[in-house]
This record gives sequence, structure tokens and C-alpha cells, in this order.
Amino acid sequence: MQAVLKRILTSRVYGAAVETPLDEAVKLSEKLNNFIYLKREDLQPIFSFKLRGAYNCIAQLSADEQRRGVIAASAGNHAQGVAFSARQLGIKAVIVMPVTTPAIKVEAVRSLGAEVILHGDNYSEAAAHCATILDESGMVYIHPFDDDYVIAGQGTVADEILRQSAGKLDVIFVPVGGGGLIAGIAAYMKAVNPRVKIIGVEPEDSCAMTRSMEFGASVHQKQVGIFTDGVAVRDVGNKTFKLCQKYVDDMVLVTTDEICSSIRAIYQETRSIVEPAGALAVAGLKKYVQQHKLQGQYLVAINSGANMNFDRLRYVAERARIGEHEEALFAVNIPEQPGALRNFCTSIVAERNITEFNYRRSDSHAACIFVGISTFHTDEREEFCQQLLRHNYKSLDITDNELAKTHVRYMVGGRCPQIKNELLYRFWFPERPGALSRFLAALGSAWNISLFHYRTQGGCFGRVLVGLELPDDQRHQVNEVLDHLGYVYMDETDNPVYRLFL
Repeated sequence: MQAVLKRILTSRVYGAAVETPLDEAVKLSEKLNNFIYLKREDLQPIFSFKLRGAYNCIAQLSADEQRRGVIAASAGNHAQGVAFSARQLGIKAVIVMPVTTPAIKVEAVRSLGAEVILHGDNYSEAAAHCATILDESGMVYIHPFDDDYVIAGQGTVADEILRQSAGKLDVIFVPVGGGGLIAGIAAYMKAVNPRVKIIGVEPEDSCAMTRSMEFGASVHQKQVGIFTDGVAVRDVGNKTFKLCQKYVDDMVLVTTDEICSSIRAIYQETRSIVEPAGALAVAGLKKYVQQHKLQGQYLVAINSGANMNFDRLRYVAERARIGEHEEALFAVNIPEQPGALRNFCTSIVAERNITEFNYRRSDSHAACIFVGISTFHTDEREEFCQQLLRHNYKSLDITDNELAKTHVRYMVGGRCPQIKNELLYRFWFPERPGALSRFLAALGSAWNISLFHYRTQGGCFGRVLVGLELPDDQRHQVNEVLDHLGYVYMDETDNPVYRLFL
């Protein structure tokens, strides 16, 4: 602990980073009945805390190491941190980024003077290429989180919080990816003020640190979510994991909808738009307060970054209402007869605010409608279900069904009675030229594509829904072919929403 504390207190972060404010979140404080503050790391020169660790690490290099230059693999904020720091110190920097990296991030790194090499569809492929260049060039590798000086640089956030809070501090909520930020904060705070709890926050679909701490050893995640890309790591660091085991009090997992809701909450407080990873801490804070019934405590959430792609805002806005429990989605069966739709609207939804209503005739006896309603509290979903039941309407609550929220709400009316033996899959395609062609070429002409839906969401990966029509005797082959393709996919054939609408 003392060694980590010494590195933090002697860090050289302020050659590039700035001391960010600790702002009171007035609306959140009133709503949650606690004293809530936001540590504004989104106000750093590169709009992310990553600058602290990158600069501290590079500033500690020897003259010979600086002469050789630095290299890193990153699709996001670490890349900008290394590029900015190298420019400040007059050092050559090479950043290897996936081809799928949004152009705005690539140009941001180039504008900082770094050489950008685009390689691979994802971070793992970019990192492997970075390792090859490293061996050949003799440059110095700057790890995004598992380095003593990187951890120490991130730990300076805790030093600022302690001073800025004037001792009024109970819990700090920290977003977690590889663990560099929370390791530095936890080690510092437990050395100086061990009474303060440190709570890590991860997305449910990218939770390598949570799983590792539960298991007692580093756990490899075969798949990670694509929405909160700033923390989407398959493996946590060895150094960061050991520090988290010792000093982190608890971990909280949050959903995509809860993250989107927190992006909106932060905007309402600050008029700033943070990236998904930047809103993780607020999402975890809100969930933890509700679960543990906290009242009157001093809570800090770290806004870790604001490098948001503008195209993602549509997706965030669509999902924020559900994350805030202000919208619920239902599939409802009504008779396919004149006046049935009017009767449903007048008897069931007349006094409610409708957020979405999708319908297309597909059967001569019954119809299935896709309905969204405004809700004001969490119990209202169940109340609406009971109301439907009292009026003899069969229904299914699909508020938490990812297939419904990502694809089916845009596809109602897509049923085709001629389709036989169809299998349905959700894919994550890299957003790069040729991805669809590669998919179709690998699939070949043996099977007919009976359904296809894609809608851009502004990330490195796109979400694609595909239906495959194939003979019974070939169904066992499909997973082997899809595994060989290398794209992340999920079988949705048994999803009830598919059966109802598609």
C-alpha cells in the first residue's frame, strides 16, 4: 500500500492533465435523498481520465526509452491519452487501432501528432499487430491499465476528491474496465481514509472484474458487450486485480438501459453528454442507493469520459426511458375483427400516454400489437399486465427483451407464412467496408436468407438480425458454419417475440 501511495503522491500527471471539479448533482441529490457529487473527468483536455495514467507513465521513461518512442493499441481514450502525452514530451508515438474505429477517434489521435496504424476488426487483433511491431521496432509499450505508473496516475483522482470533498465522503463509485482507475483510487483511499467505501461498476455484459473477484482469480471473458466500449475488456490486469481484491468493497452490475438513463441524468445536471463508460458510475450509484436504501450520505460518481459518437445519441435516447422506468413495452393479442383495435384503445390505453404502437395484420383470427406506454413507477408495468388480464387480453411484457428493443419494434408486419424451417440469429458485425460481403460469402449459397435487419447505432459494431431457411437435415450444420465465421452471434429462434411478430 505504501509503495502505491508514494507513486500516486509523486505522480507527474499535471504536466498534461488538469485538476477537474467535483460538482454537486442537485437534481440527483433531491431525487435520491443523498448528497451526490460528480467528479468531472470528462473535462480533461482529451475528455477522459486516461490522460493521467498515460502521461505519468511516459513521463517516467528514461532518456533512452523516450528516444525509442512509445506504442499502444487502443480504439478509444487511451489512444488519445498516449498521443497527447507524447506530443507534450516531444516523443514519437504509434497507435494501432482497429479498422472499425470511428473516423472521429482516428482523426483525433492523428491531430495530436501520433502515427495511426489501422489493423483488424477488434481490439484483440489490433493488440496482436501492436505486439508484432513492438518486437520489430524496439519502441516502449504503454499499457492501458496494468502498469504501476498508469495506476498511480489514475489514483490522483482520489487525491483530488479527498481534498475537494473537505472530508464529507462516504462512497466513491468508479467505472471498471481493466481496473486501472479503480485500483489507483481504492489503494489511495484505503491508505488515507479507509472508512470510505469504494464501489466498482461494470456493465452486465462486460464484467470481467466482477467475475474475477467472485472466482478469486482472473477470469477470461469470451465475449464482451459492444455498447460500453470504453470498458469492454476480456481480461483484467494482474496488478489491478490484486489491488481490487484487497481494497475494493463491492461491485455493481448495470444494464444498457440503466446506462442510457444515466447519460440523460448527467446531461440534465451538467448539459454535458458523456460516453456510455462515462455514465457507468452514476448508473451504479443509482442502483446501489435503491438496493441498499441509502439516505443522507455523501456519494461521488466519476464521469470518466465524454468521447461520445454523435450517431449514438439516437440509440441512447430510445433506451433511456426504459432505463429510467418511464416506459414499458408489451406484446398484446387482440381479435382480428372490425372494431377490435378501437375497443382496445378506448378500454385499456385511453388514459395512458402511448409511446409506441405497431400493428400489421398477419392472421385472419388474431392480431398481435406492439405497444409502448409511459410509466411513472416500477409497479405500473405489473398493473398494466393485470389490467390486460381483467379484459381478457393475452399479453407478454417485453420491456427487458433485447430482440424486441433492438430489432422487432422496427419490423412489425414482417411475418411471412411461406417461410418454413427458419432459424433466427442476432449478430454483431464490425462497422467496416466488406463485413456484410464477408458474411454472405462465408455463408455460401446452400441456405436462403429469409430475413435481414440492420440499423446503425453509432458504435464500432452494428447489430444485425438474420433469418436462415434450411432443410431439417442441415440444421445441425449451421452452428459449425457460424462459429467458423468468427462473428459474435446469439440464437433467437426460441425467443417468444420472434414467434409473435416475425
